[in-house]
Amino acid sequence: MPAPIRLRELIRTIRTARTQAEEREMIQKECAAIRSSFREEDNTYRCRNVAKLLYMHMLGYPAHFGQLECLKLIASQKFTDKRIGYLGAMLLLDERQDVHLLMTNCIKNDLNHSTQYVQGLALCTLGCMGSSEMCRDLAGEVEKLLKTSNSYLRKKAALCAVHVIRKVPELMEMFLPATKNLLNEKNHGVLHTSVVLLTEMCERSPDMLAHFRKVSLVPQLVRILKNLIMSGYSPEHDVSGISDPFLQVRILRLLRILGRNDDDSSEAMNDILAQVATNTETSKNVGNAILYETVLTIMDIKSESGLRVLAINILGRFLLNNDKNIRYVALTSLLKTVQTDHNAVQRHRSTIVDCLKDLDVSIKRRAMELSFALVNGNNVRGMMKELLYFLDSCEPEFKADCASGIFLAAEKYAPSKRWHIDTIMRVLTTAGSYVRDDAVPNLIQLITNSVEMHAYTVQRLYKAILGDYSQQPLVQVASWCIGEYGDLLVSGQCEEEEPIQVTEDEVLDILESVLISNMSASVTRGYALTAIMKLSTRFTCTVNRIKKVVSIYGSSIDVELQQRAVEYNALFKKYDHMRPALLERMPVMEKVTTNGPAEIVHTNGETETAVLETKPPPSGLQPANQANDLLDLLGGSDITPVIPTAPTREPASAGGELLDLLGDLNLTGSPVFAPAPQIAQPPFLLDGLTSQPLFNDISAGIPSITAYNKNGLKIDFTFERSNTNPSVTVITIQASNSTELDMTDFVFQAAVPKTFQLQLLSPSSSVIPAFNSGTITQVIKVLNPQKQQLRMRIKLTYNHKGSAMQDLAEVNNFPPQSWQ
Repeated sequence: MPAPIRLRELIRTIRTARTQAEEREMIQKECAAIRSSFREEDNTYRCRNVAKLLYMHMLGYPAHFGQLECLKLIASQKFTDKRIGYLGAMLLLDERQDVHLLMTNCIKNDLNHSTQYVQGLALCTLGCMGSSEMCRDLAGEVEKLLKTSNSYLRKKAALCAVHVIRKVPELMEMFLPATKNLLNEKNHGVLHTSVVLLTEMCERSPDMLAHFRKVSLVPQLVRILKNLIMSGYSPEHDVSGISDPFLQVRILRLLRILGRNDDDSSEAMNDILAQVATNTETSKNVGNAILYETVLTIMDIKSESGLRVLAINILGRFLLNNDKNIRYVALTSLLKTVQTDHNAVQRHRSTIVDCLKDLDVSIKRRAMELSFALVNGNNVRGMMKELLYFLDSCEPEFKADCASGIFLAAEKYAPSKRWHIDTIMRVLTTAGSYVRDDAVPNLIQLITNSVEMHAYTVQRLYKAILGDYSQQPLVQVASWCIGEYGDLLVSGQCEEEEPIQVTEDEVLDILESVLISNMSASVTRGYALTAIMKLSTRFTCTVNRIKKVVSIYGSSIDVELQQRAVEYNALFKKYDHMRPALLERMPVMEKVTTNGPAEIVHTNGETETAVLETKPPPSGLQPANQANDLLDLLGGSDITPVIPTAPTREPASAGGELLDLLGDLNLTGSPVFAPAPQIAQPPFLLDGLTSQPLFNDISAGIPSITAYNKNGLKIDFTFERSNTNPSVTVITIQASNSTELDMTDFVFQAAVPKTFQLQLLSPSSSVIPAFNSGTITQVIKVLNPQKQQLRMRIKLTYNHKGSAMQDLAEVNNFPPQSWQ
């Protein structure tokens, strides 16, 4: 048989192919020749054939038939054969294939080989694709090589030990004695891999972390880092004028882990972090990488306040860098630290605002989020001016988030009600249909409560919608205000600015134009028709025209509009004596506060998510509307309220008249509660469970589920059925935290469809310990009389790493045994 072509000739031949089909033909022809050589057990050219096969594998062609040939090469005594064999094993084999177990004995022999390069090949292969079984069998050999004096083998053994620990964490203690002398090595390769090994051990085991803190690992790392900074030019380690930046970055990351939540370790590294921050060259990207790691370390440990200010100033300098990646990294880091070091970040406000004009959308978004985080009572006017300018010129995908942020900031820090109203109206005019639905009821409430601004507001809104009905939220607010305060508009009584002269007919012309405009949504038409009806008690000369308009829409194809018009016609014909009282002006509305993070939000035709906090009320009496806040978390109209488990007192709802007046708009599915004395509520349907054994014997057969698993937070549901009422399912949630920091202020909230009844009991705690060292439990009782399939939406809020976290999730995978 002729000798096969060399690898170099094969590469040259494949590169001459003009089409993919031609290349495929060449590959198939060569693969056939290689298969024939393998069948004939040709030992002479096996190494060459496997090398060609690996090249084909790199091009994306199948090469699995060469796996056993790789094992034969590994078993060979020639170094050139072993080298190709081990390379082939790393590329063609992994732990999912049983073939790799045949290598275990060969690797063990090679780890004890007399030649360091053969030992190095075996260590690389084990560290690359060793399975847990191989790692258990060969960990002893790796540990021996970790103690050798040969730096070439020690660095490879350290990386191999990292892989062993990842595969078999319980073998970690085996390598602990070998780590004592690793940091005394002068070879940078050994130092680098040793730091990687120590980092892995500290991250995976709290016990190891505590041990390394006790044995004074921090002073050793500080000494190495100081030598790197102070050492002169070293050609073998120099990168852009900085001595071994890769080792510096690794040491800084390990220091961050050691100093987190530990005062002594943090104190020991404060000085060296200040030296790194001040002595590192920033003209090259290498220096910026080290400074960024230094900043992360300073922010993560218990560092001094001056050091934190220095770190934030470094990030401020990053914002002036021409590299977009560095600017993005700086904005992201500042966003994480703004809550803890607000004043220090404020010093860079002008630079952050300038980033809003950046062409890169990622930088824009981060700059927008950070700008909102910097808003306070002192700078609200200037910041809102910049953010409104940004809202006017930004891309459509930013407008909704920017508008919502401006609404929240204005509500929290508004210096005056007029400024607040002007700002929100500017947003409605600028962002238009991009604003979220809850902006409309929030602005209506703000206007209602600003009694002295009614004339000014209705005049501004009237001028804003003249001839332009494209901004639906603006038109809805304007229609509502014209209906409420139309008499102030036509009277020309406006002290804040020059009044305009408007007749009753001109006002009705505007509202009728809204009704017939093709741009008006059904909800907007509802606002306009209701406004026209209200004006029948505020205008004196145009009542007949209003009657005519209302009667026309009694035959509208829009069912909602038709029903509204028919009811208004009935007011004119049968109950005209009641009309002035029914359509009188809305009183001042007080915002209903709840224990939870959200309130009932009435939107344009829908009801937004409203959440009920599970924390107990301060007294035995709980407002009834508080128990019914959880109305529409699933987004439909079939949502059940949460039933209170104690007698409640219904407060006087100052905002109830708004719902009475706009009740026909179907803004919300919640009842309106009038002032009432304390009454005893019927007992909750699930209360009887507490006086008897709760669960029957079939509970053990209901499998548990994982309802949520994200960002280290895991929520498990276990199920039990009631002895006394088979329709009741008792769900016990268990929340665990696999991250390295505790999650605090944890609140679990849930909503179910209307055919169910839900009761949330108090949680066992509000803090979820880190490293899965404990759990929070909470009981949910669900009454399901119709035996329908369970579905639930949950909301999770907690604080983690200094940031407030919030997430929504749907749970639809309840086991049939839990509800059938």
